[in-house]
Amino acid sequence: MGNIYDYYAATDDAEALSVFEDGCIDDPFGTVGLKGADPWLVLVTVAAHLTGASEEEVEADPRFGALLSDPEHEGHWLVSLPGSLRDALATADAGRLLEAASAWTRTEDGAGQDPELLADFLGRLADLARDAGRRGLYCGMSL
Repeated sequence: MGNIYDYYAATDDAEALSVFEDGCIDDPFGTVGLKGADPWLVLVTVAAHLTGASEEEVEADPRFGALLSDPEHEGHWLVSLPGSLRDALATADAGRLLEAASAWTRTEDGAGQDPELLADFLGRLADLARDAGRRGLYCGMSL
């Protein structure tokens, strides 16, 4: 059994936390989920590829993976994602998303993974980013 990662949009951190209550996401705008799509393992490489930033710059962004939920609560956590990733996803076409997915499969964490599967996930995440407009993107994680 693995972790579940659900991505969604919210106006701000307070709204994101209210939607992510007890690890269950009650989001009227919809979510994008994928078992094993850990933002620190998958989206660092994807964000670097799509934005042109280095992986170190992506990780240094204070909005990348910033823990918003109670760190003492076991079993579920909520983190934010940077606006630069939202914007890059929103403007990426299918070819660019496949390139980013392929880049991830060349990393230690992505070795042996199917780039088409990740590209499909990124396509759904890009749709969410386009629908989000100026709202922020968030990831709710549950064990």
